[in-house]
Amino acid sequence: MDRDSAAAMILAGPASAADLAAARMQMALSLGWHIVLACLGVGMPALLLFAEWRAVRTGDGDAMRLARRWATAMGVLFAVGAVSGTILSFEMGLLWPGLMGTYGEVIGLPFALEGIAFFVEAIFIGVYLYAWDRLSPRAHLLSGVPVLIAGVASAFFVVTANAWMNQPVGFVVEDGRVRDVAPWRAMFNPATPPQTLHMIVAAFMVAGFATAAVYAVAMLRGRRDRYHRLGFIIPFTMASAFAPIQILLGDYAAKFLAEYQPTKLAAMEGLFHTGPGAPLSLGGFMVDGELRYAIEIPSGLSLLVGYSPHTVVQGLDQVPEADRPPITPVHLAFDTMVGMGFFLLLLGLWYATAWWRRRDLPRSRWFLRLAAVSGVAAVVALEAGWVVTEVGRQPWVVYGKLRTFDAVNPVPGLWAGFVLVSLVYVVLTVATVYVLRRVAGAHRVAHAPQEPE
Repeated sequence: MDRDSAAAMILAGPASAADLAAARMQMALSLGWHIVLACLGVGMPALLLFAEWRAVRTGDGDAMRLARRWATAMGVLFAVGAVSGTILSFEMGLLWPGLMGTYGEVIGLPFALEGIAFFVEAIFIGVYLYAWDRLSPRAHLLSGVPVLIAGVASAFFVVTANAWMNQPVGFVVEDGRVRDVAPWRAMFNPATPPQTLHMIVAAFMVAGFATAAVYAVAMLRGRRDRYHRLGFIIPFTMASAFAPIQILLGDYAAKFLAEYQPTKLAAMEGLFHTGPGAPLSLGGFMVDGELRYAIEIPSGLSLLVGYSPHTVVQGLDQVPEADRPPITPVHLAFDTMVGMGFFLLLLGLWYATAWWRRRDLPRSRWFLRLAAVSGVAAVVALEAGWVVTEVGRQPWVVYGKLRTFDAVNPVPGLWAGFVLVSLVYVVLTVATVYVLRRVAGAHRVAHAPQEPE
C-alpha cells in the first residue's frame, strides 16, 4: 500500500460525528460570512466606476461624491474580506485534509489563479484609493477597471473549484492514487458554466440591492435630495437589470442538475418517485419519509426540465438512503432562494414600469419600504443558494468520489476551533459595521436641497 492510500485510511477512521458537525458548522459560518463580502467586492467596483465615469463625463458633483464614498467603503470591505478569505484558505487544509491531501493537485490551479487575481485587485485598489488627486481624471478612472476585472476573475476561479466538487473530472484513480491529472479540464468541468454564471450575477445583484437599500432607508427618513436619489438609482438599476438574467440562469442550472446531479434536484423538490408528470412542490417538509404540506403544481417539474409533462424526472427512490442529502433543509432553502429571486424581479419590474412612464421612481412609499429590504432579500437568496449547493451535495464532499466524513480532520476537539472562529467573526462583524457607520457619517451630505415628493 502506498503512502497516500495509508494516509487516506488513517483519516477515514477516527473522525467522530461531533468532529464532523463542528467542521461543517465552522466551514458554513466562514463561507456564509465571506461570500457576502466577496459579492460586494465583485459588484461595488462596477457601481463606483459608473458613478465616476458619469462625473468625469458630465461634471456631476453628486456622482463624484458617491464614487468617493463607495470607494472608501470598498476599501474597508476588501480589507475585512482579505481576513475572512485567509481564514477560509487555512480551513480548507486544517478541517478537510482528506480532500486537499488526495485531490489538492487536481484543484490547485484555480486557487493559484485566484491568488494572482487577488493580488492584482489589491494592487489596483491601492492605486485607485490613493491616487484620486495624483492622476488625471481619465487615468484614475482607468485604474479602477482592473479592480472590477480582477474581482470577477477571483470569483470565477473560486467557483470553478466548487463546481469541480460537484462534477469531478480531470484525473484517474489507480490503486488508490490520483494519476493523469488534467488541471485545466478539472477547472472547466461540466458544472463550471452554470455555477460561475449564477454566482457572478448573484454578486452584482447583492451589491446593487444592498447598496440601494441604504439609500432607500435614507429616503424613507426624508432625505430626498438628488445625492440620495442618485445613490439609490444607480445600484438599484444595475441589480434590477440582472434579476431577469438570474431567473434564466436558475432555469439553466436546474436543467443541468436534471442531467448531471438528479439526486440534488430531487432533494430540492422533495421528489421521491421517478416518473413522468413530476410535480413542482412549494413549501412542505419531511414527515415519515414523505414531503407533506406542500403546494403541488401538477407536472410542473417535468415541464421545467423537459418542456413536456411526459418528461421523466429521477426521484430519490433511485438512490440508496445513505447517499441522499437531507431533504427538508435543501428543499426549503431552494424555495427561499426562488421566492426571494422572484420578489426582487417583481420589485425591479415595478421600478422599470414607473421609470418608463414618468422617468421617475414609483411614488408609493411601499416601493421604498420594499426596496429597503431588498438588500436583505438578496443576501438571503445568496445564502439559501449556497445551502442548496453544499448541503444538496451531501454526503459527498467530492460528488461520487469522497464522502464528507472521510475528508474531515480526525483530530478531536474541533468544537473549540468552531467557538474560537465564531468569536472572531463576531468581532469582525462589529468592527466592520462600526467602521462603515463612521465612513457614512464622514461623507454625509448636509442641508442638500430636497427634491419634491
